[in-house]
Amino acid sequence: MLRVGLVGCGFMGRMHANVYRTLEGAQLVAAADIKPDVVEKYAGEFGLKAYPSLEAMLEGESLDVIDICLPTYLHSHYTIEAAKAGKHVFCEKPMALNLDEADAMISECSKAGVTLMIGHCIRFWPEYAILKKLVDNGTLGNLLSVNLTRYGAFPSWSSDNWLADSTKSGGGVLDMHVHDTDFVHYLLGKPDSIHSWGSVDDRGPGQVFTTMTYGKTIAHLEGGWNLPSSTPFKHAFRAIFEKGAAIMDAGPLTIYEDGKEPVVPEIPKMEAAGGGNISDLGGYYHELKYFVDRLSAGLPLEIVTPQTSRQSLETTLEEIRQIYSH
Repeated sequence: MLRVGLVGCGFMGRMHANVYRTLEGAQLVAAADIKPDVVEKYAGEFGLKAYPSLEAMLEGESLDVIDICLPTYLHSHYTIEAAKAGKHVFCEKPMALNLDEADAMISECSKAGVTLMIGHCIRFWPEYAILKKLVDNGTLGNLLSVNLTRYGAFPSWSSDNWLADSTKSGGGVLDMHVHDTDFVHYLLGKPDSIHSWGSVDDRGPGQVFTTMTYGKTIAHLEGGWNLPSSTPFKHAFRAIFEKGAAIMDAGPLTIYEDGKEPVVPEIPKMEAAGGGNISDLGGYYHELKYFVDRLSAGLPLEIVTPQTSRQSLETTLEEIRQIYSH
């Protein structure tokens, strides 16, 4: 049984705690947050020991894993501190604000001999995992094009509104759109070309439209959080193959194949708690289970690695650079 200590008791920290309640191979035993009222409430709800800092938690507990659910600008520092303490690290996405921070995370975890996984949950989200299998198996022939969409209102619920400060979050493109940039890397690899346009406001790069090419395959990505506050969150995809299509847009994932009736795969839902724009634990459960299972079996990560997370960060930063260059 892996003993887990979590740092950052906000929205994502609550999601992770809900997942740990369901996992057999790991137990969340402690939590740390600089806000006493926040960590005490969180610890009381989930039956944990509360600490004011990572340092205090490391001193007070025997832990195997540190789960980092902090703002992006803190990811590198806390990952490195956990690695130096000899703990495996699960850190939320995006990996970091820049490549130097990402490289330092990779280097320190490698030096310490600990596993680092970044929470790119869309690789594990059931509908997206099905799309990945369709591409890899060639069930519907070659993929001709894929559209990936992710947008919504600005997430004003972040602690101290840190998401509104682009020096801490990277704006909507790095915080939200990075999901789809990462997934298209998982689906198709590193693109041959990247062309991005978008908009910038006082919260940084808030919207992006990107076209990537992979030989004859085209990927078009749209994402951002610069919509009115009443706008519902939406994520969707449309993949067109030689012999069919897979579409998840304003309804369940549906697979269309020439000469056959449309198929809606049955995907069980796992209820989440804590507010925000996600009502299903989905990918959060599957990614943490994968991480725990791999650690327990002594196996290396394959679906997502520090190197793939760095690559997705590098591409997203290039998208942001192109937005500012136009």
